[in-house]
Formats: sequence, C-alpha cells, structure tokens
Amino acid sequence: MTVVQPVGDRGMTRRGLVGAALAAGVSVPLGIAGRATAATADPGPVRLTLPAPTGPYRVGTVPLHLVDRSQPDPLAGPGRYRELMVSVWYPARDVRRYALAPWMTAASMRTLLDSAGFDPDAALAPLTAGHQGAPVRHSGRRLPVVLYSHGSGSHRSDTTIVVQELASHGYVVVTVDHTYDGYSEFPDGRVTVEEDDYHATPWTYTRDVRFVLDQITELAAGGNPDVGQARLPAGLGPALDLKRIGMFGWSKGGTATALTMGTDQRIQAGLSLDGPMQSQPLPSTDLHRPFMLMTAAFTRATEPPVAEFFTHLRGWRLNIHAAGAVHSSYGDNQWLVPQLARVIGMSDEELTGWIGTLDPSRAVRIGQAYPLAFFDRHLRHRGSHLLSGPSRRFPEVTFVP
Repeated sequence: MTVVQPVGDRGMTRRGLVGAALAAGVSVPLGIAGRATAATADPGPVRLTLPAPTGPYRVGTVPLHLVDRSQPDPLAGPGRYRELMVSVWYPARDVRRYALAPWMTAASMRTLLDSAGFDPDAALAPLTAGHQGAPVRHSGRRLPVVLYSHGSGSHRSDTTIVVQELASHGYVVVTVDHTYDGYSEFPDGRVTVEEDDYHATPWTYTRDVRFVLDQITELAAGGNPDVGQARLPAGLGPALDLKRIGMFGWSKGGTATALTMGTDQRIQAGLSLDGPMQSQPLPSTDLHRPFMLMTAAFTRATEPPVAEFFTHLRGWRLNIHAAGAVHSSYGDNQWLVPQLARVIGMSDEELTGWIGTLDPSRAVRIGQAYPLAFFDRHLRHRGSHLLSGPSRRFPEVTFVP
C-alpha cells in the first residue's frame, strides 16, 4: 500500500487526501474499511486517544469565528465574505469546571469519515488536553504566540499533539482552518469541506494567516474579533505578546509559513513540517530570520524546490530528518491511525504504508521536543542543546548539513 504524496500548490489530490487519512487524523483505505465492516459485529464507536502534553501547565482552548471582509466569498453567494474558524490554545488555570475539547467537532468528524467511505459512526474524535474556555494562566509577562497552518484538504486539529505541547509549556498557539481546503464547522452548524471549485494555494493560506494576525492584534488590544462576540477566556487578550510571534505548518502549511515570513515581518521564527515549498511564485526571497525544516518525504536531496528554498535562508537555519518518517509522521496521523488499525485488523504491511517505519511513540516525542526547542530558542532566547547536533535521546533524528 502506498501513501499519496502532495502534488503542486494543492498539496494533495482530493482523493489522495481523503486517503492520507486523514493526513489529518483517522481514516483507512476503502478496501480495508469494507473488510472491517464484514469482520466485526457492530462493536460501537471507538474513542480514539491522544498522548498527554509534557509541560507544567494545564491547557485551555477556545474557538473563534472570524470574517475577512476584504475577501468576498463567491462560493457562499453575493454579499458574503470569507469566513474562518480558528482555535486559540494557551496555558490555563482553574480548569476543573471546564470540559475537555474534542479533537474535532462531531459533525466534522462524521463528514471526514464519511468522505473516506468509512462508517461515520465507527470512531469518536479523541478528547484533547484543552479545557474549553478555562481562564488563562500567566504571571505578569505576556506569552509568546505561535500560529499553525494545516495541509491541503486537512484541518486545524491535525497536529494537536504539537499544539497542546507548546501550550503546556507557556505558549499561545492559534490554529487556522483554511475554509474550502479541508474540514471545518461554523457555529451555526455549517460544515465545509474541500471544494474543487476553490483553488487554494499556499498564497491563499498566507492571506488567511495575515488576516488572523490582524485579529490577534485586535484581541491583544482588548477587542473581541469573534463575529458572534462569543465569550472569551478570562485574561486572553492581555496574555498575548505580539513582539514574540512564530509560525509553523505542515505540508502546504509549511510552504505557507515560508511565504508568510517573506511577506510579514511580524513572524519572527518559522518551522516547516515537511513542506514541499511548491508555489507560484516560489518562496525565493532571502530570509534573515530563523527557520527550521523537519523533512520526511520532501527532502532537499529529492525535491529541488526545498533545496532552493534552503539556499535563501540567510539567518539561523536547520534541517532535521527522522529516519522512517513519511509525509504525515510529524502530526497526529502517526498516533491515531495505529489505534484504528488495531480495531479493524489492518496488517502490519498496510499500517507501514500509512505511517512508515517511525515508531508512533518516538514520533510523538520528536514532535513534542523539537518544535518546542526551536521556539524556545528563537522566541524566548533559551538555549537548547537539542538543536546543536545529534542527540542520544533521539537517535532517529539526523541533522542534514
């Protein structure tokens, strides 16, 4: 079994993305789904799980519904503008009265599974470590902010393991759904999916992220950018440090991270999780701020756009590579797909086609450790030996010169 790799600006074909599992999360090839249905006697939905973050702080989260009135939305009809759903993750206090947030909304999860030809009632989204609406924990100093951009046909939850890890260590992380290039649910119950009529490029993602940055600025100034004026967690706005902003993204979102840094000076440090660096025009501007590549399928040795981009990094730069990783290995897919595989009887060979040979528990630790070390170094100016060279803790990780 093969994993469909991203192609061009769109990153993945529609059919391929529904496969790459939900490079986002939890799906299986259609043949396996059919075989599982025949082999099981309706055991009921499986509640998937996520590993806990390792930081000292509890985690809170809140969704925001934003409207970019500078961008008309032809798919929604006359007089409508581009709508985005984002989530804000942060260190929290007094969490006991606040329920844990699901990885995806129930409607989005069902749509995601159904689009893959899988029983939409087969699996329940895992619960995250994020307590919905809990008050923000910070002691005087504002918290650094990191934005996240997902891959083609995916959703803002697809690297929740990394996101909640950063939040548990004192970061505010803002994750963005790129509407019509993945799965998203709005407060009125509308679920949007990947639309063939909407050609989302990495530049589309960059436009979305820059708009979200403007909304974060409003939030930090005491405003509420949510369209419905939804209640915000106590202390959220005053917690945001707009002088310390980073960004990371997976696949197309990794390319968008490079483009956003090239066009917006507010982003001080960028991290790409296996971004193909394919866009028109290419991200070819010299960049004098820190940037790190975590490569898997899209390496400098095999992908000229990635190699070319690396030559334009004039500031601090690093390229690491985990042995056995595939395109989605640095996200939640690496942890969630094996859980479903055990339930449906997927063979070891089939599972390897999905997640490669990088052990899921090791992938989780790599995904928790290296992004944290990167942003700690460049947004908090904290030294970390982890980024200085190969580590005995992570023998799978190679530093690519």
